[in-house]
Amino acid sequence: MIYTPEMLASMKKVEAAREANIALEPRRLTAEEKEALLKQYHPDYRDDGFTTIQVGPNKGEKAPLELNAMLEAHSRLTDAKVDLTKIDYDVDVLVIGGGGAGSSAAIEAHEAGANVMIVTKLRIGDANTMMAEGGIQAADKPGDSPAQHYLDVMGGGHYANRPELVRKLVMEGPGAIKWLNELGVEFDKAEDGTMITTHGGGTSRKRMHAAADYSGAEIMRTLRDEVLNRQIPVVDFTAAIELILDTDGKVAGAVLQNMETGELLVARAKTVVIATGGAGRMHYQGFPTSNHYGATADGLILGYRAGAKLLYQDTLQYHPTGVAFPQQIFGALVTEKVRSMGAKLINSEGEAYIHPLETRDVNAAGVIRECTTNGKGVDTGMGKAVWLDTPMIDRIHGKGTLEKRLPAMLRMYLKYGIDMREVPILIYPTLHYQNGGLEITEDGQTCVKNLYVAGEAVGGIHGRNRLMGNSLLDIIVFGRNAGQHAAASAKETQLKELTLSHVDKYEAELKAAGIDSDAVSPKLLPTYARGAKAF
Repeated sequence: MIYTPEMLASMKKVEAAREANIALEPRRLTAEEKEALLKQYHPDYRDDGFTTIQVGPNKGEKAPLELNAMLEAHSRLTDAKVDLTKIDYDVDVLVIGGGGAGSSAAIEAHEAGANVMIVTKLRIGDANTMMAEGGIQAADKPGDSPAQHYLDVMGGGHYANRPELVRKLVMEGPGAIKWLNELGVEFDKAEDGTMITTHGGGTSRKRMHAAADYSGAEIMRTLRDEVLNRQIPVVDFTAAIELILDTDGKVAGAVLQNMETGELLVARAKTVVIATGGAGRMHYQGFPTSNHYGATADGLILGYRAGAKLLYQDTLQYHPTGVAFPQQIFGALVTEKVRSMGAKLINSEGEAYIHPLETRDVNAAGVIRECTTNGKGVDTGMGKAVWLDTPMIDRIHGKGTLEKRLPAMLRMYLKYGIDMREVPILIYPTLHYQNGGLEITEDGQTCVKNLYVAGEAVGGIHGRNRLMGNSLLDIIVFGRNAGQHAAASAKETQLKELTLSHVDKYEAELKAAGIDSDAVSPKLLPTYARGAKAF
């Protein structure tokens, strides 16, 4: 038995209260109650986790300590000599990042006739897209509408979202599902072919389309196959370490570094799409993360040093249900789909203390409150946690439902002797999503001409909190959008002389601000071994 006596005693309380808790409908919090809960317990409101940016376009604004350290670090090219006249790759559209957004952008740019190339520091598909589980939202069912979806997104984002970006997200959502379906994504469907949809936290309609709990992996499989079938060049294990501009100030490519040999390469491009994903491996405020190994905010650093502005860089999403036990999978994601199917959050005393489908930030704050002020967390040996009562799913929907709809989650726990059909699981918030990112216009372009951004590296779509299923949607909508516009711009672009003068200018700004850092950025990969040097 892997559980401690304290865990077993608490589990008995959960089991004893299960039938009553299934029947119980915890009330929704008022707007005032949500705001008070967030301010007291959510990590975004902790002053000691942030500092003031001293250089660049967002000087004077707040940023996480870990991100700011990268903004104030030296370029990897500070002491390197790069011959910009020696061109290793010459393309119309350079896509930096091989996840869902980058692949979508490359497919659309290729469809438009552009000479496009993907460069990625790991492999195509090594991305947060692959790890997304619960589903993708789109208002394509009777009784729903993009207008209703718009209201949900704006409310979930605390009305800080950029309205024009949200409008594009929801209006193009049904088309995105149709595009994926026609490419071959195996969505869950009823016998008559109708797509099965469910609720997510903060949603007013059932509009979550899924492929069991492999939704992101299935979407990424399909996009990767399309990229390869189109024979779009993919340069794996090669990181973009600095953007190149031309003497007119347009983006003109990137300096690349082979991750295995360290060799520096020059990619010239008429337009560039940053699709580098998130920042979970920065481990803001020491939180565990559900993110893939390469999620280190590269795109934010590259864009910022070239002059692009950040938006909402001070807001992160801490998914309320990360694995808190066992230690081997600490921080892994427990998809929101578990709660959308009926499992409730239960504290150590067996109490269903909050509605399971409050927005993610509210539920994350609620978990932290139970484990701290309320003293109703369960000791895991690595900290406190609360229960997610997964046996409720089969009790509500019938035996076999959890195994059918959540096979990956079930298998992950069974590896460690935990059968989530029979016993509840222990959870605590995990760093999950970068709400903020680079500021874009509706066509996906930053204030740096011909520099486009798509996916998690974008700020503004989700405001200050993202709803479940809208990340998979935004990588498709804004990935395709960036690819289309980048291809169109490339046709009209003539590059001038290539330059890295903006890197020298940024270095001078660091010096003028009195910043003396021994770090270099972008970070590229995290380090976990004791005494290991950062890559």
